Amino acid sequence: MIDKKQARLRRARATRARIALQKVHRLTVFRSNLHIYANVISGDGGRVLASASTVEPEVRRQLAAQKGAGGNAAAAKLIGARIAHRAREAGIDSVAFDRAGFLYHGRVKALAEAARAAGLKF
Repeated sequence: MIDKKQARLRRARATRARIALQKVHRLTVFRSNLHIYANVISGDGGRVLASASTVEPEVRRQLAAQKGAGGNAAAAKLIGARIAHRAREAGIDSVAFDRAGFLYHGRVKALAEAARAAGLKF
């Protein structure tokens, strides 16, 4: 029997295989109970070109007043805007969205919409 994590990783593998064929940069998202992480990874070598997460000290200070600071949709919106800004600084306008097998809902959706609003195309 497949457990929840294995099912998510199977979905992630399928998505990453499709994105690898396109040879484009990908915006990958990982969410834990407490934090959310976003990385822009190059389409050819798998290098991290830009990253943002709720673990960063500056973000933690901004979220300090909120309850459940890193694990909510407000934090995800902040990370989405930060990753879009850093990707644009690195000269990346367009990415493929890799949700790592997570449902496009809640924090993952909030991050994606914030990144789109900040000018990242996917």
